[in-house]
Amino acid sequence: MKSNYKAMVLSCIDPRFQPIVFNYLRKKKLSGKYSSFVIAGSAVGVTANKFKRWHKVFWDNLETSVKLHNIKKLIVINHRDCGAAKIINGKKAFSNTNETKIHKNSFKIIKKIFMKKYPKLSIELKIISLDSKVETFK
Repeated sequence: MKSNYKAMVLSCIDPRFQPIVFNYLRKKKLSGKYSSFVIAGSAVGVTANKFKRWHKVFWDNLETSVKLHNIKKLIVINHRDCGAAKIINGKKAFSNTNETKIHKNSFKIIKKIFMKKYPKLSIELKIISLDSKVETFK
């Protein structure tokens, strides 16, 4: 029997952001209505070549959540001051501009793959900062 979960949430393992993500989802009235997949870097971790071995695990988990939980959307929550983005950035100076570019690229890739696999479902792309400011991307 399928449940009525509304979404799968992809977020990062960073302990600083766990309460921020939880509170954001609670305010959106999603408590108890989402599947959760937590991995270093969130979308960065499931799209960047540096973490290629992780990609299949995410997509397999998403497929399972679609089947078991009847989800209607994927909510991707990246965050500022992201260690995975710093790894992708390499030895270059790490700035807000560089980080935003890395996040936007991860969103572009995940959205393209997601929409191809699940054209009837929706996707939300967010970046949250340590002060709980939420940025939405399309």
